[in-house]
Amino acid sequence: MGSIERVKFPVWDRFVRFAADDGQEYCGEPVDSELDIGLAFVAKEPILIKVLNSSSALDIHASFTGDIKTATSILTPLTAHEVGTIRCVGLNYTDHAAEMKLALPTHPEIFMKPDTCVHSPILPISLPKNTSEECDPEVELAVVIGKTCKDVSPDEALGYVLGYMTANDVTARKIQGRSSQWGYSKGFDGFCPMGPCFVSTNSIPDPSVLLLRTTLDGKVMQDGAAKNLIFSVAECVSHISQGTTLRPGTVILTGTPAGIGHSYNPPIYLKKGADLKIWISHGLGTLVNDIRQGV
Repeated sequence: MGSIERVKFPVWDRFVRFAADDGQEYCGEPVDSELDIGLAFVAKEPILIKVLNSSSALDIHASFTGDIKTATSILTPLTAHEVGTIRCVGLNYTDHAAEMKLALPTHPEIFMKPDTCVHSPILPISLPKNTSEECDPEVELAVVIGKTCKDVSPDEALGYVLGYMTANDVTARKIQGRSSQWGYSKGFDGFCPMGPCFVSTNSIPDPSVLLLRTTLDGKVMQDGAAKNLIFSVAECVSHISQGTTLRPGTVILTGTPAGIGHSYNPPIYLKKGADLKIWISHGLGTLVNDIRQGV
């Protein structure tokens, strides 16, 4: 393919979808460019949002209304309908492949999660009864496509990316171990919290600078860097686009670094009431989901 027109930059750098104190849902950008929205919500700090005249992050023509509202709840930046089927890259960090005792892939390992996995950045994660004793969080960089994308090269791929989010690829480990196919063990309802902010590529032209961390009950479990991806963001987008149309809103999870709870001795799994925080740097922010079991 020849040269392409890159995704147009939206007016916002950090997008949030939220409910305000008037009971209505809005989209906008935090007034405080440094505020971690997830941590602020947990701390009950005021979250002031500059309101956009649109209901979707995919509307690149949206503009600010001049209104500022206080968020009372934080929603996923994209709806499940906008996201559709989530594409995922497995074993994309060398250290994670090693802890799973698996050979390094020669091509990206792809699996999918249904749109019913899309989940709030702040509401509890409910672990199904058949998985509730062995579930594990995975911090992952989520890539959002902003322009219809098919058969693109790695050199072209980032031109189709609108921005990035924090995601948690929740996994039922014992179920995962029963099969070579991972979609079922990672595909339960609510098994992909994402947000709280959606940061545009205008703010992050090079995603390799991003840092990723999982903290469980105060213990740092995962502490990684996107520069250590086996297959870069551009290579992942290119690979997944071959023969496949990726529509605006498509989310691609790019893999998780070492430190999953399943790799510890003894394993450390999610328990009811656990203090779980999933964080990515450069304004993407922290997922702050509580854990519920057996519902």
